[in-house]
Parts: sequence; C-alpha cells; structure tokens
Amino acid sequence: CDVGDYNTEACGWDGGDCVVEGYENCHIHVLEHYWLGNGQCHGGRYNTEGCGWDGGDCVEFNKKYPDCYRGSVPEFDALRDTYPDRVGDGTCDGGESNTEACGWDGGDCVVEGY
Repeated sequence: CDVGDYNTEACGWDGGDCVVEGYENCHIHVLEHYWLGNGQCHGGRYNTEGCGWDGGDCVEFNKKYPDCYRGSVPEFDALRDTYPDRVGDGTCDGGESNTEACGWDGGDCVVEGY
C-alpha cells in the first residue's frame, strides 16, 4: 500500500492494496490494520465510520465526547493525528484536549476548588 497519491478513490485505493479486510471503506495503510480493535482508541483516520470507529475502540469515547477533536471540516479531521486515549488519563495534556468539547481533557485539566 502506497499511502500517498495512490491511496485515493480514483486509484482504487492503490489497486486494492490499501483496503483493510472487513473494513472496505477504511483507507489506512494495510500494515496498520493491527491498530483496529486492539483496545486503544487511536483517533484520526482510524476513528471514522469506515474504520468501524477504530474497530470499536473509539465507540465509548465518541459517546462521551461526541465533539472532541471534531472541527468544521470532517475530511481534515479524519487525517489529523489525535490522541483520544490521552483524554482522562490523569495528565493535563492541554492543547486540543483542554476544551469544553473534550471535557477539559476528560477532567485532567480541572483544578479542584476553581
């Protein structure tokens, strides 16, 4: 699977080389398929309907934080490297995680008493 210019609909997802078995609409590098359904929500291009919400790993995250890491351009969002597994992990990561939509990093950035 040549991820670059050939992993497009026009090129047949690199002649089918970039199609993950069981997730025909999941267009990731076929060697990265082991991330799907491995128990960790990876986000980005894995957390898409075509990839089964990262093989089911992101379903609960998406229910709890439906707008976390979602902007106004869904095509762009699917390509971004996001880290849903860091939300609520006990460390305030700041940045895109420290927003109301992400629950202030799943509560990690909330200061008690304020």
